[in-house]
Amino acid sequence: MKKYSKIFVFLSVFATGTLSCTSEFDKMNIDPNNPSTITPQFLLPYGIETSVDRYWGHRTRFERINLDGASLWIQHLTRNIYSNEGDNYGISQALPLNNWKGFFNDAQSNFSRIIALSGEGSASPNANYEGVAMVMRAWSYSLLTDMWGAIPYTEALKGTAESPIYTPKYDSMETVYAGLLADLKLANEKLSVSGARISGDILYNGDILKWKKFANSLRLRLANRQAAKKPAESKAIMAEILGDATKYPIFTSNDDNASLKCTTILPSNNEWNQVIVQDGRTDWNLSKTLVDKLNGVEDARVKVYGNPNKAGKYEGHANGLPDAIATTYLESSSTIGSYFTAAAAPEVIMTYAELQFILAEAAIDGDIAGDPKAYFEAGVKASYAQFGITGADALVAKLGAVSREKILEQKWVSLFGQGIEAWTEYRRTGYPVMPAADPRALFENGGIIPTRLPYPGSEYSLNAVNVAAGEKLNGGPNDMKTKLWWAEK
Repeated sequence: MKKYSKIFVFLSVFATGTLSCTSEFDKMNIDPNNPSTITPQFLLPYGIETSVDRYWGHRTRFERINLDGASLWIQHLTRNIYSNEGDNYGISQALPLNNWKGFFNDAQSNFSRIIALSGEGSASPNANYEGVAMVMRAWSYSLLTDMWGAIPYTEALKGTAESPIYTPKYDSMETVYAGLLADLKLANEKLSVSGARISGDILYNGDILKWKKFANSLRLRLANRQAAKKPAESKAIMAEILGDATKYPIFTSNDDNASLKCTTILPSNNEWNQVIVQDGRTDWNLSKTLVDKLNGVEDARVKVYGNPNKAGKYEGHANGLPDAIATTYLESSSTIGSYFTAAAAPEVIMTYAELQFILAEAAIDGDIAGDPKAYFEAGVKASYAQFGITGADALVAKLGAVSREKILEQKWVSLFGQGIEAWTEYRRTGYPVMPAADPRALFENGGIIPTRLPYPGSEYSLNAVNVAAGEKLNGGPNDMKTKLWWAEK
């Protein structure tokens, strides 16, 4: 359960008996509220919660990269007010700054510390803590590189090392991906169902087999994402994983989904609940692009993704409309469905449905053996089952013959809520094909759906030489138009 939020560790030291004022003074002169060492069981829940909360929603303005950025750009959501905060492709400089700092400081620093505390040669080695932290660190780094491109990686987080590095170099996306794929393989090897138990696991409650499945499913995601650039290597990785289900287990049902299980109690409730219900924010509606796509094939997921308007219909409005126009849709456009705004709604990282669409794409591209149609249908059915609704067979029949475009379009539909992943897949493949912009819309960024986040100004102040090198590695300026390494179009 998501119950370790905003953790403060208090260690109390009680002395018994008679203590000498001189010989025992060094033991007494310790601040119990500022322990010198925090163990993995306390670092792990904090690292998981802060990173997943940030990825999913985040309560604070200019922190919400999913709600105020990716979910708008990928046209799952639209805004009825403050269109200049993401919906028109314009962003505050605070958005990339806060998320850059947050993913590095709250996520990576905690996971890296766990690895140091539990790895071989440490005072308390525990391969399962180490493996779990490696998986979460790889996931967090994949978000960073997929949003910005080149990032500090091989020299990152070494400011407190024996030989500290305060201005880390930037590594190319290709280098980062190679490191992440290697780390996920190593994490799978370290994780052992028969190994030492772990505490503080608010994602899988200490189920190491599920962590192994997540590690290998995430490895498939990254291998597939780079497949157009490194086909031979990606095929080999996929063949290795799919060729040995015992050594490399992957998701086999929705029970394996990587998601943070929230509670109904603040601050452990779903971030969308905090923003939309508790804070009473009504800024977001469903995008016309998504609703029209779902209504066009009578896709029952529209009733989960959104709430009906006063007329009992599911409708959306166009992205990028100026506030004077967008506000007129406040009541006629569907709001975000109660499934996603409920206090205990899960914050999702990766699902069985997504994995099936990954395999369907890999199969239709010839990167793996297997029937793309079977994987495609399994993905649609898994998405329906994830939300507890029926009718997947009827939808599959309406969708007709399977193509790469249909696979990626259905993947986009299934990723509702996971705007960052949907945005990444769109930037990689160009799918789904977006409709022409509403003539009333006023877009910034030259009308181009953002291709990346710009590096924050702090990097130009503190690490100017290396961030400039990062721009060169990306092959373009520090704007939201430069395409990233895995882009196929």
